[in-house]
Amino acid sequence: MNFLIITNVEHTQLENQFFGYSPYVREMNLWIKNCKKVTIVAPIAKQHPTEIDVNYKHQNIDFIAVKSFNFLNFKNSIKSIFYFPMLFFKIFKAMKSADHIHLRCPGNMGLLGCLVQVFFPSKQKTAKYAGNWDIKSQKPLSYKLQQYILNNTLLTQNMQVLVYGQWPRSSKNIKPFFTATYSQNEIEIIPEKSVKSKIKFIFVGMLVHGKNPLYAILIIENLAKSSIDVSLDFYGDGVLKNELMTYVQQKKLSKTVSFQGNQPKDILKKAYQESHYVILPSVSEGWPKAVAEAMFWGCVPIATAVSCVPDMLNFGERGILLSLNLKNDIQSILKLVKNNIDFLSKSNLAKKWSQQFTTDKFESEIKNLLL
Repeated sequence: MNFLIITNVEHTQLENQFFGYSPYVREMNLWIKNCKKVTIVAPIAKQHPTEIDVNYKHQNIDFIAVKSFNFLNFKNSIKSIFYFPMLFFKIFKAMKSADHIHLRCPGNMGLLGCLVQVFFPSKQKTAKYAGNWDIKSQKPLSYKLQQYILNNTLLTQNMQVLVYGQWPRSSKNIKPFFTATYSQNEIEIIPEKSVKSKIKFIFVGMLVHGKNPLYAILIIENLAKSSIDVSLDFYGDGVLKNELMTYVQQKKLSKTVSFQGNQPKDILKKAYQESHYVILPSVSEGWPKAVAEAMFWGCVPIATAVSCVPDMLNFGERGILLSLNLKNDIQSILKLVKNNIDFLSKSNLAKKWSQQFTTDKFESEIKNLLL
């Protein structure tokens, strides 16, 4: 099988190996495990792989490099329009020779892939929609267009679209799905988390406006004012890092809040195991990987009710759903922090739920999609 991937993820090359953002590539390695050939149409950067990049595990990769493009300003929009015909032709040619077409959405490349796949109704196709599928949620027009095309059974045929959560008005194309990080063999019996010492919070993700990291600091700041012995570790990097560090210094929270930067999987795993809570006050999410990973190790999630998060937390049974009203959220968190029995109950329920979704199960489900 020639498995074609159309993705917006920027790649790097080192010798004969192609690298990309590790959670994405690790997932794709499961998709391509039994494929004879892999074709990738994606942007490539002239730089070395970073500490959060890993390589594809495949010996027969045909990489078709394209330029990154966007419509963020007038100049870039004009450039993108002129580049479209060449890019459309590259994707069309790649799809024509593919046995299976796999789209990564939403994104600019995903949008083009959605448009071109219309010309191949008989080809076997899958799409992974990694964003929030909720049609009522605020999102860019290009995202809404991708949703419309993928959900439309006339425009999109022979396609299984993997989305997070179950949503009304979904066509037969749409299939609720999940993402996994850990295997069945990685499940460990870890000691029950003690809440008699410092209460450890963790934030994992990009330090950008969409992830709302400042709100996590505000929560910790207010808990500390309530005489709760707490700490917050940030794992991730982004444009807001300096601004957040400045706020922490100004508020004299340096002994409470720390910035660990991007870290590999094993260090994150240890951090999850040693933390009591994971905070993710995101404005938008698809499947919040950090929440699912933290729950796997008994971290109680504190997250906004976006996308499939309410289902993940079983509407508060396995964690706390943030309202983004700071006063109300602090009261909810204080109530749980002071209740050891309730915390341990949520911790165990979170772990039990998340440990259903292993890479073993994920790989099995992918095999069924490719039959």
